[in-house]
Amino acid sequence: MSNDLIITNARIVTRGEIVDGSVHVVGGAIEAIDDSGSSLPAALDFEGDYLLPGLVEMHTDNVEKHFVPRPGIMWPAPMASLNAHDTQIAGAGITTVLNAVAVGDYRDRGIRPHILKSSIEAIGEGYNEGLLRAEHFLHLRCEVSDPTVLDTLAEHIDDPLVVLLSVMDHTPGQRQWRDLAKLHRHNRDQNWSDEDFRAFVDKRLEYQKAYSDKNRSAIAELCRTRGLPLASHDDTTEGHVLESVAAGVTICEFPCERPAAIEARKEGLGIVMGAPNVVLGGSHSGNVSALELAADGLLDGVSSDYMPTSLLHSAFVLQEALEMPLPTAVAKASCNVADLLGLGDRGEIAADKRADLVRVRQAGDTPIVRTVWREGIRVA
Repeated sequence: MSNDLIITNARIVTRGEIVDGSVHVVGGAIEAIDDSGSSLPAALDFEGDYLLPGLVEMHTDNVEKHFVPRPGIMWPAPMASLNAHDTQIAGAGITTVLNAVAVGDYRDRGIRPHILKSSIEAIGEGYNEGLLRAEHFLHLRCEVSDPTVLDTLAEHIDDPLVVLLSVMDHTPGQRQWRDLAKLHRHNRDQNWSDEDFRAFVDKRLEYQKAYSDKNRSAIAELCRTRGLPLASHDDTTEGHVLESVAAGVTICEFPCERPAAIEARKEGLGIVMGAPNVVLGGSHSGNVSALELAADGLLDGVSSDYMPTSLLHSAFVLQEALEMPLPTAVAKASCNVADLLGLGDRGEIAADKRADLVRVRQAGDTPIVRTVWREGIRVA
């Protein structure tokens, strides 16, 4: 299958501008960008559609939906689950995806340990056999308050598909679960009485005191010795950010409150927020608005989290809501994220970069993915 391609009559969104013209792809890489059209018979006429770089997703939980399509149901064919996820990812214009799988759990009897094993095995098989449309990697989300997290992490830390680790702490009463009533509602499937819930909270507080600090330090050391980037998750206070900086964190994922984002910027961390937060105009869980942070220069990247189509959509919302130049907005879903992850060969339309490309047409205010190429080969 040839990965040579000529695209013409396109609005090409580069890192810094929009160019009306053509792009030449040779051997799966971008050879040249011209500010004029091509008359070659083989050229693909975009009819004025946008040409965007393939999007880079650093944290999606979407894979879990396909492995556990209903509460308590683990789908029996892992590759079928992964294929469904991969199809949705590529169809959303995402050509590089870090599947954020949880290492450790914050609920007793959780199903996530089963998802961890099955999804990692399926992703490895799909990657090695060339079965996947997007390029899939692993983002290991480490629950520092889990007493077994280091043992579980040891089984997967040296998987060659691991490109990012993050530390998270779901102990009740802080960060994402600072509202205990919300946590109780979230766990309604447990059918806990008030006494059961109180016992759960007390147990998790004991775990945090015994394990969180030492596990965070150990995970940070594993990243340092392997040259892997480390992200924090749900930092809420300036103290959380400083704790992250001390551990060697370089990416602040989903800060819950504005002071945490301000401190993250002061400390030079990359700030990543949820694309659904952007599209919805605010956080569904009551956290700080990503649009407000973006307006104040406190947003470097976006992540689709639980909704793959939100990654592309968020760029156009940023453009419309904040009058942000489209190249700047698209960069938050592509090259900015690639740079944070050390994936310098992708994420932008420029000479010698990978030809990961997305054809986009607007339907009213909504961007629609029409075609996707990965290294010059059509995948969606």
